[in-house]
Amino acid sequence: MTPDCSLKVAGLVPLSTVDKPDALIATVFTQGCPWRCPYCHNPHLLVSEPPGGDATGLWTWERVMAFLGTRRGLLDGVAFSGGEPTIHADLVAAMRDVRDGGFAAYLHTAGPLPAALARVLPLVQWVGFDVKAPFDEYKRVTRVADSGSCARESLRLLVGSGVPFEVRTTVHSDQLDLPALERLADDLAAEGIDSWVLQACRTEGAGPGIGPNKTSLDSLDSLRKRVPAISTR
Repeated sequence: MTPDCSLKVAGLVPLSTVDKPDALIATVFTQGCPWRCPYCHNPHLLVSEPPGGDATGLWTWERVMAFLGTRRGLLDGVAFSGGEPTIHADLVAAMRDVRDGGFAAYLHTAGPLPAALARVLPLVQWVGFDVKAPFDEYKRVTRVADSGSCARESLRLLVGSGVPFEVRTTVHSDQLDLPALERLADDLAAEGIDSWVLQACRTEGAGPGIGPNKTSLDSLDSLRKRVPAISTR
């Protein structure tokens, strides 16, 4: 294990069948995110330090690696989620530790830091990439100016890397109506994306102020004219 790795671990799911398609994995949640999407289901992970104390809590990186040592041959890999994992300089060291331990390294990211994403792409076997909105309209969702240009650059890096990935979008009627989804589909098609996962927003557990989700994902014909392979969950 890297001696000086101090990745801010906010939590660990010891076994997940949903965070990486067709794999049994553990999911590491990191603390902190530069964006403020109102439907986030991990609002306690947005700030760099959680209310009430140390971000690492019980899950130091040393303890995570000790746990993984008991799961060799049982788990396929480890997904780094958040929060936003790429804000952490120690993510590279953590992914190397995971791979040295015999596990695949997976990443969940929204791509706010293209340069940081570029550093970890050689270490990952799969990426779940969250696309928030049409790239010119990102601020409506993230509450951060120019976030769309960062996301687009990160998506281009991912496409060019050859790393397998999934592009997915959380859909809430307050943020994305059908015309906005069509504009986003045009953006994705322009970047060569032909497969897309749409996730209906669950408002239970989201941050305060998010209203009922009125978006239906029943009819997606207009989107499939732009991105042919669309699935929902």
